Amino acid sequence: MASGGKLVSVDPEELRFQFELEKPSHCDLKVSNTTDTNVAFKVKTTSPKKYFVRPNTGVIQPRDSCTIRVTLQAQLEYPPDMQCRDKFLLQSTPVPPNSEDLLELPQNTFTKEPGKQLEEYKLKVVYIARTDKGNADDSLKQSPDLSSNQAIQTAKAARDAAVKEATQDTLKRRNQKKSPGLSIKLAIAAGIIGLLVGLILKMTLASPSPPLPATAAATE
Repeated sequence: MASGGKLVSVDPEELRFQFELEKPSHCDLKVSNTTDTNVAFKVKTTSPKKYFVRPNTGVIQPRDSCTIRVTLQAQLEYPPDMQCRDKFLLQSTPVPPNSEDLLELPQNTFTKEPGKQLEEYKLKVVYIARTDKGNADDSLKQSPDLSSNQAIQTAKAARDAAVKEATQDTLKRRNQKKSPGLSIKLAIAAGIIGLLVGLILKMTLASPSPPLPATAAATE
């Protein structure tokens, strides 16, 4: 939502930065000239070492606008409770129609003096912490194939597990089928061997005893 004074309108009303450690962040500020004359502006901040402001000064043509990019430099630690006390000040003042170059403006252009029309607009700074949901959304936007690859890998693992289980069941069933057949064959073989042994014993016992020698019979 744009707001401001009689000379310019400012959008947004506050500077919001996505705060992430060791990474810079920026916020664009649109300043619109709402008058029919040239308006000069200047941006000041309470923490000039933390921010880059481009452009920080300039002249806006009548009914025209200018986009100012404010960049928060990479920070090494989080601020307490994610609260920021930094502030920005946007000054604006009408200048002659032919003064389109800042070098042509006097040094006291933005100095408060009696009778000078000098507007000041204060902007707060808000830090927005990166959330897990935001990171997840970003990762999905940046690498949409990652989730599909993970799904494929999961499906392959499930398929391999199912195949392994089915193979184990098949082998188990085969072993169960083979075991009774093997037992029957062993029993038949044992029976045949027993019959053969019995026949051999029977034939041995049934055969007649050999006759005694003649000498022994005569002696008796």
